[in-house]
Amino acid sequence: MNSSTVRWPLTGFMALLIAVGSTSALSSADTARELNEEARQAKEEGMRLYGIRWRSVAIHHLEKAAEAGDVESMYTLGEIYRFMDRGMSREAIDWYHRAAEGGDPYAMLRLNWGMICELADICPEEHDSWAKMALDQELPKAEEGDPDAMLALYSVYVALEDVEEGRNWLRNAAAAGLPQAQDLWASRIQERSGDWPPRAEDVKAAEQGYAPAMNNLAGNLWRQDDVEGSWKWVVRGSEHGYVNNRVTYGRCHLKPEDRPYCPNDSDPIKGWLNREPPLSYFPPKYGL
Repeated sequence: MNSSTVRWPLTGFMALLIAVGSTSALSSADTARELNEEARQAKEEGMRLYGIRWRSVAIHHLEKAAEAGDVESMYTLGEIYRFMDRGMSREAIDWYHRAAEGGDPYAMLRLNWGMICELADICPEEHDSWAKMALDQELPKAEEGDPDAMLALYSVYVALEDVEEGRNWLRNAAAAGLPQAQDLWASRIQERSGDWPPRAEDVKAAEQGYAPAMNNLAGNLWRQDDVEGSWKWVVRGSEHGYVNNRVTYGRCHLKPEDRPYCPNDSDPIKGWLNREPPLSYFPPKYGL
């Protein structure tokens, strides 16, 4: 999980905003095209609910897509059960295992992290560990220029205790233009340096429309007393459906005098009818 994610103040009407408008930024168009219409709609609804952290409600929908063969839904079900059960429960392991067998590298890493091979004798074929299986799968793709594989290798090499090589691949993924990698790379640089300028990588990710980077960039600019620049990215993040930015935007239009970062532009209509586009927390694929 991106530990530098800025948490803008939330309010009591947050649940209402989430309920009236929410969607998922997580659906994979490539996998969705392989599903029949019923399974595709089930996945879309499940990922929408997962994106706003209504995890238990998402299960029923994601199970339909997973049973139709959607690997991303299998992995997400593993994430949901791991979170709800506060650990690697049998349900979480089962879904991660199915996703790993379907080729999801992050599912392999979850099984590796949980020492499932050692503790439950659920082991990969022809590999010493799940992390090494993920490495063998993703490295050739990354070497051919696949930025998603490059990003996956960051976590793979960290699992294999080669952090420096992992950073190299994260940097490569960011240089290849993957916004998730750019945002994460900027955060890692900031964590190591201890200061908070608006890193070029976060600017690039935000300009590509990656809402979590917009949120981080708004926070970084706020720390540098650039209130106008910070507010610009709060608005952009709200326009892209990021929950925290949407709540900040709504609150500032309702009672701008309550917060020093709000422009003096009270507009209750904008504050309450602040429902498009639908919302998400944009959870990272491989978080805590």
